[in-house]
Amino acid sequence: EAYRFAKGEQVGLQPYRPDGTATRTARLRRPLDFTVLTDHAELLGEIRMCSTPGSPGYDGDFCWVYQNFRPATFSFMAVRTMIQRDRFAFCGEDGELCLEQARLVWKDIQAAAEEAYDRSAECTFSSFVGYEWTGSVGTGENLHRNVVFRNDKVPERPPSWVDTASAFDLWTHLQAQCVDGVDGCEALTIPHNSNISGPGLMFASAKLEGPDDLSLSVDAKEARLRRRWEPLVEIMQHKGDSECLPGRDTKDEACGFEKLPYNSFAGVGSISEQNIATRPGLPVPDLTPDPRAMVRGALKKGIQLEHEIGENPLKYGIIASTDTHLGTPGLVAEDDPKGHGGAGTRRVIGLPDDLEFNPGGLAVLWAEENSRDALFDAMQRREAYGTSGTRPVVRFFGGWGLADEMCKGDDFAERGYAEGVPMGADLPKRGEQDRDPRFAVWALHDPGSDEAPGTPLDRIQIVKGWIEDGEQKEKVIDVKRSRGRASVDPMTCETKGEGASQLCAVWRDRDFDPDQNAFYYARILESPTCRWSQHLCVEAGVSCDDPSTIEPGFEDCCRADHQPVIQERAWTSPIWYSP
Repeated sequence: EAYRFAKGEQVGLQPYRPDGTATRTARLRRPLDFTVLTDHAELLGEIRMCSTPGSPGYDGDFCWVYQNFRPATFSFMAVRTMIQRDRFAFCGEDGELCLEQARLVWKDIQAAAEEAYDRSAECTFSSFVGYEWTGSVGTGENLHRNVVFRNDKVPERPPSWVDTASAFDLWTHLQAQCVDGVDGCEALTIPHNSNISGPGLMFASAKLEGPDDLSLSVDAKEARLRRRWEPLVEIMQHKGDSECLPGRDTKDEACGFEKLPYNSFAGVGSISEQNIATRPGLPVPDLTPDPRAMVRGALKKGIQLEHEIGENPLKYGIIASTDTHLGTPGLVAEDDPKGHGGAGTRRVIGLPDDLEFNPGGLAVLWAEENSRDALFDAMQRREAYGTSGTRPVVRFFGGWGLADEMCKGDDFAERGYAEGVPMGADLPKRGEQDRDPRFAVWALHDPGSDEAPGTPLDRIQIVKGWIEDGEQKEKVIDVKRSRGRASVDPMTCETKGEGASQLCAVWRDRDFDPDQNAFYYARILESPTCRWSQHLCVEAGVSCDDPSTIEPGFEDCCRADHQPVIQERAWTSPIWYSP
């Protein structure tokens, strides 16, 4: 169903209900080119066992509780397996019964991906075999990785967090069970939701097994291994934006976009309430968001480590993802929200999700064709960018001799490849005559669809990070702005004014120091529009000045922290310079 949805078919959304009936349907206005479904490997066997009549343990006491009290029991299972890394007794000796059930689910995952993959010359849709490695430590700090395989050559079962104590251990298992164990098997991992990794645990040593390991040192060997396995990082999904944190280590006003007010799963509403109920008298963990958990902070940390140890372990390209928990990849339209975080289990009326969540983002790859091999190669070379859910087309090149005239012709990309390097690459070696690097950015606005026209562009920015006298520095430069300015009326969600249909600029870094490590990435901001929550508040006729208009389920429309207007955006993978 998820793959059919990704291809544009209408599907029924069937969140948990006592009578098991579907209450809503959904359809993508525009199909996806590719997707990977990454279910949590840690509970594949347990859930199948308790859901499949005739399986071992199905008629046991624990599975009976799960079948009759699913939401509460699932939370208990998740904590036991994903945080405590312990299997239940009904899994048998060494967990073998659950592992065998997991193998069966893994085969189903492979079969579904193979059925969905278009192997014809048309390349209309590509599906990847993948899963989520759900590493969680402490009070719910996130180490999650999405694991993507190049093709249908995969291990017998996916190494999970229960089987592997760290990301480093995961890569060791993937090397043995995939690369060395299965002919033609290749994989990569993508850090997921770094904004809830506490004090930046996601970007600490890959050998980290818990919060106490935050200060573990990283050597050149580990740095090279991480760069080999993790070419990309996810900058946004439905649980918030992870680019940068306003008011902490940056003055960048645009960093205030879609921020979670907490730094781990312990801050999620239902989990937080459960923690307070089950841990009376115990201190509440510090949930203050931390800039070390942000992607921009990781990029700066990476070039600082390169300056210190000669290798950059955090040399990430950038994508975004839906992170759907409804089986609806690509369901990211702000004006047609169905929810993801609550997955429909708690919200029958009103806003379908917790206010801090959003519809999610999209990953974009520049590839020769829409095939698994070409797309996987694009991921490995980091020629990728992420969007907050809209579909602008963005090109970004860097070089020493890129000319201003690139924006005047119709050969922008051709010249970019011929005279420089694309997003995700390193600047070419600096020649004796080369002075300052130049960066060329071109963006075309998302045209939208007949049902929902796209939004014009507001500006192009370049974000620079560098190391100066051992300190991390950053700067955000507006390199091109729309001549007209568009706005939105939050009371009606109607837009007015004109932005740009496309923007292009060639920018020269006149402050360049050839002795400083640096990275550069482009950020494209669209004109303001209503956030998903405000669309529903307007549709429901909510007026915060009139309490009689606030129906049950819509109270969050009038919360002090509700931001009714957003600026959708795209972030390119960086281009790096090393002395």
